[in-house]
Amino acid sequence: MRDAETVTLVDVARRAGVSLATASRVMNGSDRKVSPELRERVVGAARELRYVRNANAQALAKARSAIVGVIVHDIGDPYFSEILRGVEAAGEGTGQLLLVCDTHRDPERELEYLTLLHAHRASTIVIAGSGHEDRAHNVAVGTRLDAFVNGGGRVVLIGRHHYGGDAVLPDNRGGARALMREVLAHGHRAVAIIGGPPHLTTTHDRLDGCRLAFADAGLTFDPACVIDGDFSRESGEAATHALYARGDEPTAIVALNDEMAVGALTALRERGLRVPDDVSLVGFDDIPVAADVTPALTTVNVPLNHIGEVAMRLAREPASDGFRAAHVAAHVVIRASLGKRSLLKP
Repeated sequence: MRDAETVTLVDVARRAGVSLATASRVMNGSDRKVSPELRERVVGAARELRYVRNANAQALAKARSAIVGVIVHDIGDPYFSEILRGVEAAGEGTGQLLLVCDTHRDPERELEYLTLLHAHRASTIVIAGSGHEDRAHNVAVGTRLDAFVNGGGRVVLIGRHHYGGDAVLPDNRGGARALMREVLAHGHRAVAIIGGPPHLTTTHDRLDGCRLAFADAGLTFDPACVIDGDFSRESGEAATHALYARGDEPTAIVALNDEMAVGALTALRERGLRVPDDVSLVGFDDIPVAADVTPALTTVNVPLNHIGEVAMRLAREPASDGFRAAHVAAHVVIRASLGKRSLLKP
């Protein structure tokens, strides 16, 4: 007789005179029914051969694996790395495997990862990247997520998406409104905004908050003050040079994330401009580096670690008939990069 450690499920199936699929259903506890007679034959063969079930093989055979897939736009962006830290902390000790999927801000890669995670029978998908203002893409995402959820998977969204599901919602609109109110209260009227990718819901929400702050102050918001970035440090630097190249002379620059604000700071130094003496600069998210640059950045604190933890807690809750939303507040942190500008000056 072969050693128990070398006996495989194929051997058991052969001894029992059944297919490998039938033997697998019996030994791995599948929900699919097997007749009592076949079940007895498989169990008897396993006993005779002293078959030892492989825990890893059993896990793969179950309806869902222990994989938690987290889809991010850019793993190099501290916004996402901080969220991932929170996800990891909340998942510690659960036996789950965290699989990070970096889309590089490519919507097609997001769709590919959704298909891949479904194929690998992941238990949970956390979409940490912003939603898209693209109907065709949203329909494609919805189709894939519906199939995943109908198969027993759990989905949690971070940020505003057009797909219904449990979500963790940072207050992007309210945070931007409060930030711009501070900029205007410091006397600035010639304000330039470095926006994010125009197809992302986060960009739209933060720009909406800026517009609301202008309305609050009885001022007209000029869309021409916005120049597009892509949330990367490099785009913040390039956008700042582009602002001055087209003849703008802002007294304050509002970057819709801290990465772009750091890039803008580099560009201002290259132009010999001092922050905040010549021009004020503010960001959004309060990533760790925001407090370390000189001058330290005024920004909007979004508790990124906490967002990741809340997402994982939602994922562990049983699915419900309705959608749960965890709202996360954001608040302005005033630092040295925001200075006062006399209302008598432009």
